[in-house]
Amino acid sequence: CLLCELSSQWHITENTTLTTPNGLYIVISLSSPLQFLRLTKQYLPHLARLCLISTFLEDGVRMWFQWSEQSDYISATWNCGWFLASCFVLINLLGQLGGCVLILSRNLVQYACFALFGIIALQTVAYSILWDVKFLMRNLALGGGLLLLLAESRGEGKSMFAGVPSLGESSPKQYMQLGGRVLLVLMFMTLLHFELNLITILQNLVGTALIVLVAVGFKTKLAALTLVLWLAWINLFFNAFWTVPTYKPMHDFLKYDFFQTTSVIGGLLLVVALGPGGVSMDEKKKEW
Repeated sequence: CLLCELSSQWHITENTTLTTPNGLYIVISLSSPLQFLRLTKQYLPHLARLCLISTFLEDGVRMWFQWSEQSDYISATWNCGWFLASCFVLINLLGQLGGCVLILSRNLVQYACFALFGIIALQTVAYSILWDVKFLMRNLALGGGLLLLLAESRGEGKSMFAGVPSLGESSPKQYMQLGGRVLLVLMFMTLLHFELNLITILQNLVGTALIVLVAVGFKTKLAALTLVLWLAWINLFFNAFWTVPTYKPMHDFLKYDFFQTTSVIGGLLLVVALGPGGVSMDEKKKEW
């Protein structure tokens, strides 16, 4: 947890007295925050997984209620006929809802992640997202969250052999965590605004600094938690689809944006809960 990491770095126990250069004494009591984080630590990965699969869950349900609209769009765009278009919608519906159920029930998580990777790739091609840089980066960020979930499931698989000595964490898991962190921060690249005013410049500088910290794995949990709070605020205020009437196209656009952003928040929460992994500056600092 964040406070555990801080207390270990500064050698702070639950009740520690620090002396300032001016001779002042400061008593730090971490018992309540540490207890809170210990209690929530076991729930944080569950919340992260729920947030992460939210966009797939919403899209799977939408495929059911908008079956004819989706199949007509695919048929008209690709001239593939009604049958192939319906197969596309069915694959999306079953793949997304089935993958979400498996992830939430913690069964066959790796296969569920691969299925959702396939859905992302399929939709990227079918909806011509390849040519839209903003949406492509957001899809890649979503893939980064799935990579972190895949890395977590590998860790759970190895935990069955907890009593057996090991030579260290497996390299594939380390690099999956690295790839997941790097892809996740692509979401924030789409939030940068190139305007010449002080507030925007400060936002871009702070955001870029946090992005770099998460990517390289330095003060990772603190940086990821800050990005979670920042992204949650942006999501609630700028993607408030519930304030727009359902008959307006903007409603569906904001709804899509809201759940994609929520999924990226889930990936960042996994970073907060599980740490950056072996390929990170935080991990290397332990060896110095």
